[in-house]
Amino acid sequence: MDCFETAAELQGWLRAHFPKENERHEWKEWHSLKSNISGRKGEDLVSYVSALANMEGGCVVIGAQDKTLVPTGIQDFADYTLENVVHRVLGKTPGLPSMGLNVQALQARDTEAVVWLVHVPRHAPREPVLAHDKAWQRDGDSLVELRDDRRRAILAEHLAGEDWSAAVVPDATLDDLDATAIAKAREKFAEKYQRETWAAQVPQWSTEKLLDKIGLAIHGRITRACLLLLGRRESATALLSPHPVEITWKVAAERVAEHFHPPFLLTTTDVAQRVRNPNIKLFPANELLAVTLPRYDTHTVLLEGLHNCLAHQDYAQGGRIVVEESAGLVRMINLGGFFDGQPDEYASGTRTPERYRNERLAKAMAEVGMIDKVGFGIHDMVLAQRRRFLPLPDYEGSSPLRTVFNVYGQEIDENYSHWLMERTDLPIEHVLWLDRVQKKHKLDPAQVAELRRAGLIEGRSPHLNISAQLAVATGQEVEYLNRRRPDSDDYKTALCKLLALGPQPRAKVDELLLPKLQLWIPELAHRKEYVRGLLKEMSKEGRIQNIGGPTKAALWALLPGGAPNDTKQHQTTPNNTQSK
Repeated sequence: MDCFETAAELQGWLRAHFPKENERHEWKEWHSLKSNISGRKGEDLVSYVSALANMEGGCVVIGAQDKTLVPTGIQDFADYTLENVVHRVLGKTPGLPSMGLNVQALQARDTEAVVWLVHVPRHAPREPVLAHDKAWQRDGDSLVELRDDRRRAILAEHLAGEDWSAAVVPDATLDDLDATAIAKAREKFAEKYQRETWAAQVPQWSTEKLLDKIGLAIHGRITRACLLLLGRRESATALLSPHPVEITWKVAAERVAEHFHPPFLLTTTDVAQRVRNPNIKLFPANELLAVTLPRYDTHTVLLEGLHNCLAHQDYAQGGRIVVEESAGLVRMINLGGFFDGQPDEYASGTRTPERYRNERLAKAMAEVGMIDKVGFGIHDMVLAQRRRFLPLPDYEGSSPLRTVFNVYGQEIDENYSHWLMERTDLPIEHVLWLDRVQKKHKLDPAQVAELRRAGLIEGRSPHLNISAQLAVATGQEVEYLNRRRPDSDDYKTALCKLLALGPQPRAKVDELLLPKLQLWIPELAHRKEYVRGLLKEMSKEGRIQNIGGPTKAALWALLPGGAPNDTKQHQTTPNNTQSK
């Protein structure tokens, strides 16, 4: 048992390690374990173990107060001990891996309060964890039965050592391959290894030897990866059935769509060329000439992104890759969640992939120059968009069942484009996070804190804005003032000036404040709620009061001393005469 001198020290440790309840942490102020380990379904420990395991695993804190994590302690352990509770939980949670499930005891010496930490492992691949004959997951503060989308994601998970693309296709022969695609593969392979002593021999190699060297064949036997990259359309479609091998390009607004098939070594270029790519103009600050460039970087961004979809598609799910084009945006969608790590780790160039969903396919694509197998592909796409002063590509909209890659072809906020033009010294991590700010995407608290320390943003989440320091540095002072979320004091002062002219009904208050709030609170209902809160706050401060009735009968008046000094001098008073 780990001991702390005081309950306050234990509380501080708990708050540092389990700051809030979420899909990974659960707090339970159980004083007795008697009916809480395995008791009422959806409320007992085994239910929470199932819920945590069916996500990414986590920890249940028992014996600490909800919200504050004050260690109140377990008083009644019934017949449970650190040694037997693990076996009893395993007996009630079919599918739960035994490795990783353990219980840790903590104690505060001054109060003798004992807290248990139940560490829960992640579920095994393709196996949901049950409790009370049901699989559970978190939904806010409560538990619900595992939703269908999460169940499908678990059942479709990748198994270690499994590679759909490496399977040999028994009936496939060289006649099922496209001659032009084979010639292109030979050319790209020789180009990659041009400095090797044997490179001059590549043109004389037999097709069987070439395919073995690239990894598309195993001792002359053709794999699924080979049919994807080099197969003739008819042969690949038939031999890989029932798995669709297809890329669909569509423009929904125009009701236009087209399907593309193997050999993908050649046809992915056709897909990228279908994307409308006119020249656009950007206007750098303090520059007289505009920057003219294509809307999309075809090679570094569109093709790299499409090839990543091809390499990481979960073909076993029986779906197709979709390329959706809309005004200033291209979305590429492949089945299967993002594989091995998080996108930001690759965007910053700090991670090398340790595994691929389709290892043989990915290796072969790297051999013929279609992807970068060292992990720089996403990093290069981010840098390419940064050099073009456009929003960075991202993976918003992805889920455990599919990966969505978004490529932006127009500005979202011209101020951010100007910042990228002016601040070429910003580290890539800061650029990534500022890009999320302009898209109104959520940032982690640590990222927000670092941007604040760097003087790049201000405001309160989720209403973050560029800082005054950055606005001045890039000549965006007017835009900064227009975009900055005003302080509540700004609105209080405006309201005091109105009430200094006499009591006013709520309709007049709304007429004054709602238009001022529209810039940063677009929804009318939210603006009215803000005004309601402002009136309540000013009433508590003793600055205003309702001298009418409730709701529509309200009549707001300024109390003596309620207005700031600059408002008081304009306040009207009866029989105001100048003294002599």
